[in-house]
Amino acid sequence: MELSLALAALLFGVAAIAGCLDTIAGGGGLIALPALLMAGVPPAAAIATNKLQGSGGTFTATLYFLRQGAMRLSDNRLAIATTFLGAIAGGWLVLKMDATTLAKIIPFLLIALGSYFALSPKLGAVDSQRRVSHGVFSALVAPLLGFYDGFFGPGTGMFMALAFVSLGGYNLAKATAHTKLLNFTSNIAALLYFLLFGQIYWAVGLIMLCGQFLGAYVGARLVVTRGAGLIRPVVTVVCFVMAAKLWMDAYG
Repeated sequence: MELSLALAALLFGVAAIAGCLDTIAGGGGLIALPALLMAGVPPAAAIATNKLQGSGGTFTATLYFLRQGAMRLSDNRLAIATTFLGAIAGGWLVLKMDATTLAKIIPFLLIALGSYFALSPKLGAVDSQRRVSHGVFSALVAPLLGFYDGFFGPGTGMFMALAFVSLGGYNLAKATAHTKLLNFTSNIAALLYFLLFGQIYWAVGLIMLCGQFLGAYVGARLVVTRGAGLIRPVVTVVCFVMAAKLWMDAYG
């Protein structure tokens, strides 16, 4: 593909918007992946390149949250390891199986998730009682979330955030910070897989990577300063938009 200055600037801007949205609520791929396809990147390469640029956003957000003290790596070592292994397993399995059935189910889950956030104004406003221990979450829940991201992907950020709020008892801002850590982990696992077996458009990916750095930084600052008051409505809207997109892809 021919990468003009105008196209490079457009992809940078798209990545910045996607990085900001993805940090706050997830779903940045809804913006970045179609942009790659419209720019002329072949589908398989677009998916691989999207993982490259998306990893930049989740890394930036994770680093910002760590520096702000919203989480600690030492508390999440097991979750990082199991999420990574789960994502690798999901990436391997997607090459062996057809994900069509899952694609038809996920829109309904996203609609339910969006409705739950919309109808629960106090959800994640403050920390609450943990329903499972940190060890159980890391050993059982984290690898399932990583597996889903490696196998299918759409809505991973929302599902991770809901798991941290409902099972871990975190407020939404804290849940979002931990979500970015695990999301970065699963993105890296998928990226390593694509480096071995996929084709990445490096020029495009690196330009969008820079945009993701900027957008994710802005999004992370908004999460810290605005908290649940910003996260909840954005997650709700993104859930419904993503559900509509996946519905059209699966049933259209």
